[in-house]
Amino acid sequence: MNEHFDIYLVGVGGQGILTIADIITLAAVDKGIDVNFFPTKGMAQRGGFVKAQLRLGREPGSYSPSISPGGSDLIVSMELSETLKAVRYGKPGADYVILGQRWQPTAVMLGKAPYPDVDQVIGEIRGAGGVVHYLDPGNMPGEMRGNLYTLGAICAHSKLSEFFSKEDLEKIIADRWKAVAQSNIETFRAGYSAPTRTA
Repeated sequence: MNEHFDIYLVGVGGQGILTIADIITLAAVDKGIDVNFFPTKGMAQRGGFVKAQLRLGREPGSYSPSISPGGSDLIVSMELSETLKAVRYGKPGADYVILGQRWQPTAVMLGKAPYPDVDQVIGEIRGAGGVVHYLDPGNMPGEMRGNLYTLGAICAHSKLSEFFSKEDLEKIIADRWKAVAQSNIETFRAGYSAPTRTA
């Protein structure tokens, strides 16, 4: 197992990107793993860009909370076009777990910019040497929380599983939302077993 692991997460306000990072942070604290969580919120209430950086363990000689370009082991995206902002942060061989939801930015809505299609995004990732795990949002039941669904896929398809088991993350989810623990765990498990387009 690697002693350190860097995660770069992107999405838009309202999707729960920061909640994914928070759950992983709590799991790290539970297991006594050094963790640094650095969130950045844009105009979240308007669907603005949101990112988070998580550093598990500590790379020798590195004390920065920020991940350098080319430094992430895992990229997580919950909005298709926002994925492109994160590609430069992935290492060659990094895993990209993408829930392909589409929230059109203002420039696209005004007809000033095109919206990328799935093949274009996958092509950019391949060009950077990344490994894609694409979740079709059409396969996710509408009542499920997209962030917990994505977290399940992260657990199934990335090296985060070297740090935390499925059960470790389920415990954090159950403890955080006790009143809806069962439905949230079912959502997490649905993402864990969801089919992905891999490239």
